[in-house]
Amino acid sequence: MGLRGVYVGRKTAALVVLLLAALLLVLAALGVLYGLCSRRGAAPASPTAGPTEPALAPTSASASASAPGPTRPPGPWSGARLPRSLRPLHYELELWPRARAARPGAPAAFTGRVNITVRCARDTAAAVLHSAGLRYGPPPAVRGPRGPVEVARLWLEERRQYAVLELRQALRAGGRYVLQLAFQGALDEDLHGLFLTRYADRGRPSMLIASQLEPTYARNVFPCFDEPDMKATFNIRIVHDPSYVALSNMPAIGVSEMKDENGSIWTVTTFDTTPKMSTYITAFVVCDFDHVTVTERGKEIRIWARKEAVEKGCVDYALNITGPIFSFLEDLFNISYPLPKTDLVALPDFGAGAMENWGLMTFRESSLIYCPMENLINRKAFVSLIVSHEIGHQWFGNLVTMSWWNDLWLNEGFASYFEYIGAKYVEPKPPLDRMFYESVLQPVLRVEDTMSDRSLSQKEEKVKGTFLPDSLFDIVTYSKGASIIWMLSSFLTERLFLKALNSYLKAFSFSSANQDDLWTHIQMVIDAQDEVQLPASVKNIMDPWTCQDGFPVLTFDPSTGTISQEQFHNIRKKDNTTSYNNTWIVPITWVRNGSSQPIVWLDETSKMFPEMQISSSEHDWILLNMNLSGYYRVNYNSSYLKRIGKLLENNPEVFPVVNRLQLIDDAFSLTESGYLEIESALDLTKYLAKENDIFVWYIVLSNLMPNDLECTLKDYEIYPLLKKYLIKKMLPVYHYYAGIIRQNDDVLADDYFAETYLEHLLRKACWLGLQDCLDLCSELYAKWMDNPKDQIPAFVRRTIFCYGIAMGSDKEWEFAWEMYHHDNSTTDDKDILLYAMGCTRESWLLHRYMESGVNGSLFSSNNTIFLIYNLAATDTGLRIIWKFVTENWPLLQERFGNAPLYAVLNGMERLVNTDLQIQELQLFYNATLEENERISTTTRLQSAKLENKEKAKLIARVTDWLQKNIDD
Repeated sequence: MGLRGVYVGRKTAALVVLLLAALLLVLAALGVLYGLCSRRGAAPASPTAGPTEPALAPTSASASASAPGPTRPPGPWSGARLPRSLRPLHYELELWPRARAARPGAPAAFTGRVNITVRCARDTAAAVLHSAGLRYGPPPAVRGPRGPVEVARLWLEERRQYAVLELRQALRAGGRYVLQLAFQGALDEDLHGLFLTRYADRGRPSMLIASQLEPTYARNVFPCFDEPDMKATFNIRIVHDPSYVALSNMPAIGVSEMKDENGSIWTVTTFDTTPKMSTYITAFVVCDFDHVTVTERGKEIRIWARKEAVEKGCVDYALNITGPIFSFLEDLFNISYPLPKTDLVALPDFGAGAMENWGLMTFRESSLIYCPMENLINRKAFVSLIVSHEIGHQWFGNLVTMSWWNDLWLNEGFASYFEYIGAKYVEPKPPLDRMFYESVLQPVLRVEDTMSDRSLSQKEEKVKGTFLPDSLFDIVTYSKGASIIWMLSSFLTERLFLKALNSYLKAFSFSSANQDDLWTHIQMVIDAQDEVQLPASVKNIMDPWTCQDGFPVLTFDPSTGTISQEQFHNIRKKDNTTSYNNTWIVPITWVRNGSSQPIVWLDETSKMFPEMQISSSEHDWILLNMNLSGYYRVNYNSSYLKRIGKLLENNPEVFPVVNRLQLIDDAFSLTESGYLEIESALDLTKYLAKENDIFVWYIVLSNLMPNDLECTLKDYEIYPLLKKYLIKKMLPVYHYYAGIIRQNDDVLADDYFAETYLEHLLRKACWLGLQDCLDLCSELYAKWMDNPKDQIPAFVRRTIFCYGIAMGSDKEWEFAWEMYHHDNSTTDDKDILLYAMGCTRESWLLHRYMESGVNGSLFSSNNTIFLIYNLAATDTGLRIIWKFVTENWPLLQERFGNAPLYAVLNGMERLVNTDLQIQELQLFYNATLEENERISTTTRLQSAKLENKEKAKLIARVTDWLQKNIDD
């Protein structure tokens, strides 16, 4: 606040002048002393200090720094991307995390210094680089070919996350300069940037420091040119607690000691120079983990994890597969891995599933660890897929990086594709095509069925600003990218595809590329041969798949051989604001009467293929999208689907399993979106008594009895009809697997799909009331109660526990409660038991369970919310939860915020059918939620009401079909 109209006398004014002059002399003397100290290498700040003590001046506190203001004129700092005037060549980086093993719970900070060698591409009087959450001091310096360049000031453009060094002389084009900065940051537990995490090992508390810099968190750790195409080499040095080991991208080449100003000893680990690489794949870990080691083709591979996990052999599987996958991909790409070592680290707490940092890959512990006692092929497959994905990144992402985040799919799509190729090499038993359909193609098609508003490759101007890249790490980038590559490989042939990739990787090694660069190198390979003929250039074929949103649905008329295409969308929804006019050049693989046919191309909206006309014979058939290599759905008319249904009833083996999957999944998806009548999709299920593939059953049951409709279906006439229809169909496959579970589940040790989907089959059979299923659950649960060491097979444990408790009394529930609190129960067992205790049909037990979860300290907050969600998914549980929440809302809101309310809302939505019901719910919501939340809740309930009315109409049609098609 300013003062006005204050009178100052002459004597007073003279005294003030003298005091100011004296103060300036003192400041000048201190400045000289400071400069001398800094040149001699002043002692570092106390490493035992808290995060505010290390003596780094705030950015706005020195003569060389000033706070950013809204009145700054436009300049090189005004753009959403860094100016191109400076290009980084090399970083000399030192990081000093101020954390001690003896003080694992203390707050911490880190300090650092960096010298960045840059090449000036055009004259500039400002050096602009990225910085976020860092403080600076002593003042920065710039050295040039003719000596120091004076820095006028350092200031932060916080909105852009820039640090700006304004210079008194311009840097000249062609010159090399070194930017010297010292900095400090907070060492938080937020799992990005440089972070600290706490965990227990052998029952003792411990801590570690690790990094996660993708996409834009390198700037939170050190000032840098944090864009993927601004590659440079790095010399890294880490100062750390002597009882810990430090890891980075390259091997350590020196370990020494130093003392801080208090005389405390610290270890300094220096690492070899990295290849030229992006900032986001630099990595740092400081830990006291143990490790196992192997050498593959002369290069060291180490797997690091908690000592307890290493002792139990839980990292041996990762060790055994990492080297072979590396060698396999080296041979496949015909390009050697360029680093001398690779470390894989299992972090107890990690925000990402894994991260491909060059030479130092980091993993969530569950993504890397496979303990021998698990003996599950699907767990092995999971670990092998994650490891293979990150190894694939060593070429696609690390060696060759997308130029900007708009082409992120060039990293993640290729890694997601080659993870299956690499995993198949080390785990050959699971069928690759079905695994790809299960985990990649089918889920992303389902997402794009309902959400089709983003293209795979975006225009660069759409991906600007600081935080946008995070939103691109989604199923479209990963799974659609992999699916498009799967299709590309299919129509090019694997030989030409790999030849083109080799050309692309060699051309852009240690550099960056965009998707047009990829198309160019594929085109070069196509032009140099005559084996594969394409209907258009590679760019014209592929750009619509990557630059347009959505995907096509192909409608096939077998009587004329005509195929037409349109952009898939929900034609039931009246939407006049969106147009669906996208078209594609579609490669169509097809099979006729069991024989594969030459590929054809749909390069128009509609096209007739005379070779695809079928005769009137019921044994003459054609299926499109053989082996599911195309990224599209196929719509057959109802009369042709009846012919396919008859063929399935006669002998389902006529069609490969993947095509049976596709037929059923496409049919139900097309029904939901209005392309096909529900009766036509249901006709395809008549053959199911002869279906023995458990993944096909999973697709069928997921479509006929989705989890979110289970309670609803029981309220309608459809339930006894569905029960009668499906139980009769599923008895053969059910009895086969139930017999194995009772006698020798080891038979399924190598059956990936049985381990993955048997639980789903069992749960649906019990939900339908199949008595043998309920008896099986009671029987196995009773055996477990008699001898807890006699473990129920892990892949069906969740359902056995649930229905064992549901069919039992309070004795079975009490035993689960006791085992939940048992010291020997694993985290996975606790999660299963937490779910299963909510399966009891005794209201008083559910009420007690709810009371314990909310009023006691037995569960974490996350587990309590999980408990509420689970109970709200059942009729009995929903009634109890609603009563409990409305009666105890102040307590719940204080402890958990609004999460319990939204958990209950999820359950209540399925019951809303009238405006009166909505008004009754709103009486409570109006008293508990803010205005904007009340509005969104009302909108949500109105939407649920309309959806429920549509579901009721659909259920009525399915009921009518079942009445006509159930065999007495």
